[in-house]
Amino acid sequence: MTGFTHTNSAGEAHMVNVSPKAVTQRVAVAEGYLYANPAVISGIREQTLSKGDVLAVSRVAGIMGAKKTPELIPLCHGIPLEQCSVDLTVQDHRIHVQARCELAAKTGIEMEALTAVSIACLTLYDMCKAIDKAMRIEGIRLLSKTGGKSGDYYAEG
Repeated sequence: MTGFTHTNSAGEAHMVNVSPKAVTQRVAVAEGYLYANPAVISGIREQTLSKGDVLAVSRVAGIMGAKKTPELIPLCHGIPLEQCSVDLTVQDHRIHVQARCELAAKTGIEMEALTAVSIACLTLYDMCKAIDKAMRIEGIRLLSKTGGKSGDYYAEG
């Protein structure tokens, strides 16, 4: 036995059976950053990029990504996502992306929040790559999660 929940006694990958678990209210918050050159940041801030309002498109893409998480991550359960928000904040040399997902279910929502951030960052990159191919996506992490058997988690820092 490996100790991992996504492997069976033979060490083979399998989907965890969550049917015996209790439904609890679950919330997860994740964040990430897109670092870009000043021309990109200025164009986003002033909405002068030829692709239009890249923040609005990236926000919607992040929400859509959260909804498609089980299609992207092989052993992730399909869950009834009840709320997802994606906030994008323009800072000096980066865009801060934060997603919050919530539902009442038998299994977690962390992967949906992390996927929302990842897809929003990738969409920003895609929409701005003509100006700056050296952009970097960094710092994608879970900030907090509440609910479920494993209890609450809050990232340090």
